Amino acid sequence: MEQATDRQASAANSPMGEEQLCLRELNAWYGESHVLHGVNMTVRRGELVTLLGRNGAGRSSTLRAIMNMVGRRSGEILIKGQDSMGLAPHRIAHLGVGFCPEERGIFASLSVEENLLLPPLVRSTGHDQSHSQGQSQSMSLDELYALFPNLHERRTSQGTRLSGGEQQMLALARILRTGADLLLLDEITEGLAPVINQKLAEVLMMLKARGMTIVLVEQNFRFAAPLADRHYLMEHGTILEEISADELPARHEYLHKVLGV
Repeated sequence: MEQATDRQASAANSPMGEEQLCLRELNAWYGESHVLHGVNMTVRRGELVTLLGRNGAGRSSTLRAIMNMVGRRSGEILIKGQDSMGLAPHRIAHLGVGFCPEERGIFASLSVEENLLLPPLVRSTGHDQSHSQGQSQSMSLDELYALFPNLHERRTSQGTRLSGGEQQMLALARILRTGADLLLLDEITEGLAPVINQKLAEVLMMLKARGMTIVLVEQNFRFAAPLADRHYLMEHGTILEEISADELPARHEYLHKVLGV
């Protein structure tokens, strides 16, 4: 724990920016099942960080624990410096957190445009710095349609009529519509064609360039590797190690072995 705290203190002083998310000794349970065991991680403003690991490693559970969508939690979760352990999920969203679950959660009976107009606007911490950098500001429909031309073409189509890739674009666009600037994205490329994945990669890099902070759970290591500043490798509900982008080339063989890719 002392070593993790030292890393967090070092991270906070990084030129990347202030801490947006800090987990300290986070434990989580689904009923009697203990799924997270003392998770420690820090994500700074403007970073894209991935959670890597095999199925069942605890990656998706980490995102759900951050959102208070598990049965029970212990430890500490700081979002933009605020203790969020006692907050309901909708209150956490109003800290400027956008969660895109693996199942996407779009309203299938509504049109694309109706899905985009439905989410409430959220604000993060209200810091002047955040607003001056263009963060925590809802993207307009025009901006979203420019970002996702497919959605503009299908704006009157019901969710049930969209392809898997279009549904994923809509799920991500809906989060951006809220004004969230800390994005928790769970397996956004699963089952999608390479051309769609390439578009999603371009969007993530654009969002990162805008100063947004992204935590990405991703099974597709080839997709995640070139995007991330750092990778957290998880196994059995705990973080095995942290690997920076600079260290990645030397660790490729090891990660392929551990991840089974």
